[in-house]
Amino acid sequence: MPPLLAAAARQQGDRLPVWFMRQAGRALPEYHRARDGVGMLEACARPDLVTEITLQPVRRYGVDGAVVYSDIVVPLRAVGVDLDLVPGTGPVIADPIRDRAGLDRLRPLDPASVDFIAEAIRQLVAELGEQTPVIGFAGAPFTLASYLVEGGPSRDYARTKALMLADPQLWDDLCSRLADIAAEFLAVQIGAGARIVQLFDSWAGSLAPADYRQQVQPHSARVLSRVRELGVPSIHFGVGTGELLPAMAEAGPDVVGADWRVPLAEASRRIGPDHAVQGNLDPALLTAPWPVLADRVRDVIRSGAQAPGHIFNLGHGVPPTTDPDVLTRIVELVHTEGPALRAEVAR
Repeated sequence: MPPLLAAAARQQGDRLPVWFMRQAGRALPEYHRARDGVGMLEACARPDLVTEITLQPVRRYGVDGAVVYSDIVVPLRAVGVDLDLVPGTGPVIADPIRDRAGLDRLRPLDPASVDFIAEAIRQLVAELGEQTPVIGFAGAPFTLASYLVEGGPSRDYARTKALMLADPQLWDDLCSRLADIAAEFLAVQIGAGARIVQLFDSWAGSLAPADYRQQVQPHSARVLSRVRELGVPSIHFGVGTGELLPAMAEAGPDVVGADWRVPLAEASRRIGPDHAVQGNLDPALLTAPWPVLADRVRDVIRSGAQAPGHIFNLGHGVPPTTDPDVLTRIVELVHTEGPALRAEVAR
């Protein structure tokens, strides 16, 4: 079994697996050359380009998983949402959804409308073989809803929270539709050959635990249940979700990702022994001097060794200013020192 899948199944082998969120793109000069003159959403819809960009970090870093080059808003665009990815801003929604009439515009996802992602994954599987699984992903209902309601990124998610509490039926209906869209998007990726998937609830950390459990967790659980039925492991991740980790685990993933604010040993204690952990080096430290950074990598490995399974990653995505050579050195350290460091903790 590939190391990434073994760790997800809490059957950690001799190799500590590592991959990086947002490893495909941004920090790589070859990525910028490949995408020269091509908008991101256009690039995401071109299978040959998706394949090339997804393979670039595998070639350069030697990571244990190939996360598909895409974006969480791709399925929203496929169902007819008028949106754009604005450089320096993020997703911008032309006509936000804030009432029942807006919800009625949100149609189900037709798998044929995202066949480009399926074709890219089929190409990736043919290139990568058995030992480097393709990682599919989707945005969780809350995070997708926050973009649709706010009209774009937000600092406080005030409109989203107001809708959630003022019209709980509309909120529930919106998240139910988004859960179906996310589940179908993941099903397309799994059907094409993705062997593990991640559900990003990037902005769930803005919520109080009670609101998360009541208004958000059931919808994420619905997505993760569909993944489980399809027979592949899942990772659930959010930023600033230290207080939500137990509830995120209860939503049903195999692996819970933690950002850098909570040590992995503590994250594992909070989520319990039935889940592996993923993470959680602070991305801001990637610019630190190598001896300092290397010691932090070792700290993460030792902390993760106290969980029943550990996938090394950052606590969020790769910053665009990252020196790619630093990531290569991290992968080498994780692979060469990881087993001994884990054994040291076990003694």
